[in-house]
Amino acid sequence: MANLTNLITGIIGIAMVMTFLAFMAIWVPALPLIAIIVGVMILLVIDFVWSVRSGTLAGK
Repeated sequence: MANLTNLITGIIGIAMVMTFLAFMAIWVPALPLIAIIVGVMILLVIDFVWSVRSGTLAGK
């Protein structure tokens, strides 16, 4: 059950961060900032997927 709770809260957290960064990219349309935001989003999703696959989200 804890693993499912961490999965759901992780997805909600990622959605909130991506929403914030998307608004920031729209509000400040600078190419270097957009490149950094895209890179951060990619790394965030990769880390989350690796954590889910390895089962470390439950604090094992």
